[in-house]
Amino acid sequence: MHKIIHLYKRTADTTPEEFHRRLISICEKDPEIPNLSQYVQSHALLQGYRKGELIFDGVEEFSFRASDIAAEFLASQIYQLICDRRKVVTDVSKSATMMVDVHRVKDGPVPREAVKNIEFVNRRPTLNLPEFRRYWRDVHGPIAAKIPSILRYEQNHTSLDAYLGGVAPRFDGLAITWFESTAAMRKGAATPEYETTRIDEPNFLPDGHLPIIITREVAERRASSFI
Repeated sequence: MHKIIHLYKRTADTTPEEFHRRLISICEKDPEIPNLSQYVQSHALLQGYRKGELIFDGVEEFSFRASDIAAEFLASQIYQLICDRRKVVTDVSKSATMMVDVHRVKDGPVPREAVKNIEFVNRRPTLNLPEFRRYWRDVHGPIAAKIPSILRYEQNHTSLDAYLGGVAPRFDGLAITWFESTAAMRKGAATPEYETTRIDEPNFLPDGHLPIIITREVAERRASSFI
């Protein structure tokens, strides 16, 4: 699976609630997207703003079966129209777009009201990109998947094409984990499996905490209908 992911920061004159309402309204009027496997829109939880601004306020994920199909969409007039329609509510200078390769590490059913933790991943400076991707996928992934409260765990590795222009992409990937609730997240963080996961992180991640947002999926589209 391959995705084009939009990470949105709202305009300064818009509240998170207003931004979320307007983004939903915009996506509901989008044209049909050929060969789309899945569309998901997620909003940052409002309680996340209690300590200040978040790195992003909302996320859109456009999923396709193959990278060439995703690239064709990225170059299409439909995609340009979709982007243009969102400019009225987003701060383009603080938003980002990623093309990623998806690795589903743990799969399982996710209830409608589940929360979705999105971590913005960069590699440890001492690791080259192939080493980082191998370690994250083959070593760390199975370790983190053992945290008992994780319902689903997905690694989104930034497409290798993003590294060809001589400027490193903003993120090397996204780690996305689904939980039944924020309480379940906290419960998972108190387990030995979580502690083992944190101990392993310095082997491939930079020191300190990576930025995260906790979201909830609010719209899903498959083929021609919203669910």
